[in-house]
Amino acid sequence: MVDINCRGVIFQDIQAIIFDKDGTLEDSQEFLRNLGQKRSRLIDAKIPGIGEPLLMAFGIDGNNIDPTGLMAVGSRRENEIAAAAYIAETGRGWLESLSIAQEAFAEADQILPKSTPGAMFTGSLEVLKYLSQADIKLGILSADNTTAVQNFVRYYQLKNYIQLEMGIDDIRSKPDPELFLQACKKLGVKPVTALMVGDSPTDIEMGKKAGAAGCIGIFWGKPKANHLKAADVTIAKLEEIKVL
Repeated sequence: MVDINCRGVIFQDIQAIIFDKDGTLEDSQEFLRNLGQKRSRLIDAKIPGIGEPLLMAFGIDGNNIDPTGLMAVGSRRENEIAAAAYIAETGRGWLESLSIAQEAFAEADQILPKSTPGAMFTGSLEVLKYLSQADIKLGILSADNTTAVQNFVRYYQLKNYIQLEMGIDDIRSKPDPELFLQACKKLGVKPVTALMVGDSPTDIEMGKKAGAAGCIGIFWGKPKANHLKAADVTIAKLEEIKVL
């Protein structure tokens, strides 16, 4: 066990640190924005007038994506259901609405295939190495699916540092604390000895509900972020996580 110092906040007796992926380790905001726009346009082509409301629902405004919005923090399933709900408001039945949403999402995937993960944020690899060398167990718990997490780890050759590659593959999603509890169980640690690091309020809420040792919010380049005010501490870069 080690003690962690983060901007003067001390977390004692830490065995593991669990990271979110998108927006925390992977700079995926541009891809998510483009994907959300494509999904909206494809649905709008079938149901004119629904595109703009969908963009708002996804949390996309022009070239900006809301870090608390559906595209940024929601699972694929949650995004499909939200899109289907907007379609259903046009008078279509639920099964038809869900089918239209799923078909548009699948078509968007073909048009914008994520053949390679987005860039890792500067310094992230070095921090993972540094923490691993301190015998801290490291894991990734993402709202993305497990396959995408595994691809990310493989692409950046993180196998030597990451012991847990976990995504969301069923109806359960963040901030359900059971996800964090499962992650800790797979790492072989108790929640009270594990930290959660994420860029979303759902990451923070999940960790707190699960009884994590602490929750660190990250908003790259900006140490203060209103949407992360529930975190025990917020940081502007991962290098601010220090082993005592």
